Amino acid sequence: MAVRLQLGMMIKDTNELLQWAGAVFIIAGHSLNAVGPAAYPYNILAFFLGTILFLIWTLRVNNRPQLLVNIVALAISTTGLVRGFIL
Repeated sequence: MAVRLQLGMMIKDTNELLQWAGAVFIIAGHSLNAVGPAAYPYNILAFFLGTILFLIWTLRVNNRPQLLVNIVALAISTTGLVRGFIL
């Protein structure tokens, strides 16, 4: 019983950490957007990293609507990263 409880707490803690870390990167992306064009493409990179963390959380908790949002956001931000760093 104690092992199951400890495992449950570790899973909960990991899920919390993923959400908080994702939130920090998303907030950083919005903050960089406020800076303006000088922050491009680092604002997109911050959004991309935050979305990856939220995607991992979404898969862990099986949240399908959020999964769709994250997939679309990754597709859009990948396009921005390619344009910002490669093209």
